[in-house]
Amino acid sequence: MILSQDLIYFFNKQNFVIVSSLDGEGNINNSCKGLVQINKNGSIYLLDLYKKNTYHNLLKNRNISLTAVNEHSFQGYCLEGKARIVNIKVLKEDVIKLWENKLAARITQRVLNNIKGKKGHWTHPEVLLPKPEYLILMNVSKIIDLTPGNLVDAQNLKLES
Repeated sequence: MILSQDLIYFFNKQNFVIVSSLDGEGNINNSCKGLVQINKNGSIYLLDLYKKNTYHNLLKNRNISLTAVNEHSFQGYCLEGKARIVNIKVLKEDVIKLWENKLAARITQRVLNNIKGKKGHWTHPEVLLPKPEYLILMNVSKIIDLTPGNLVDAQNLKLES
């Protein structure tokens, strides 16, 4: 599936996404994951650091969805597809470097926000994250626009005028 530049831009602006997977009994597991890379061809690399529910669920059932929303713009998307676990040792160095750059940017932003006096976490949780052993590679098969229909209609009217 081909992803639009607008959709790629939207997801790249998010600090994290909510990933949903299914356990062996059909129960939904939701967890926050870091988005490492999203490509026009619909492949997405996600960081999973803890080898817990999502990891075990994907070994048994490859169905996955990821959701991101922007409360301020009242916009969001859910991407559905299949995923697999990719050992970090087989990944190209540039994919790993992308995550390291994103992590450094998050730490920098947290430091700047703390200097500005914005309330947040009293420490820098990102520096305590374990080193990744694997990534999740998702291939998108469906895009769901979560923007309420009346807002989409209003935007379309504005574009037509």
